[in-house]
Amino acid sequence: SVQAALTTTLTTEILAAASDTLVKVNNIIIANIDGSASVDVSLFITKSGGSPLAIASTVSVPADSTLIAFDKNSTIYLEEGDNLEAGASAAGDAVITVNYEILNDA
Repeated sequence: SVQAALTTTLTTEILAAASDTLVKVNNIIIANIDGSASVDVSLFITKSGGSPLAIASTVSVPADSTLIAFDKNSTIYLEEGDNLEAGASAAGDAVITVNYEILNDA
């Protein structure tokens, strides 16, 4: 798994598929660590050589709560050169955890 604090830059790279690798994203969990305000989060996939495409856009996460953005029933695959990116409306108010498996590694 990988974990990162989200910033206000919406295309902050969270997870990248390395050369000759297929990555299966099992779940994405976002925690709002601000005790008094909600935070909007967005998730994107950038295909190799492409532009970011939203898979979740400005989803509100209430104060002191957790959002399960994707679970094992909504699997995402990242192919070589693909990136999972994210951002939040307030820097430092949200933490993302991505649990994944590497399915193919040359």
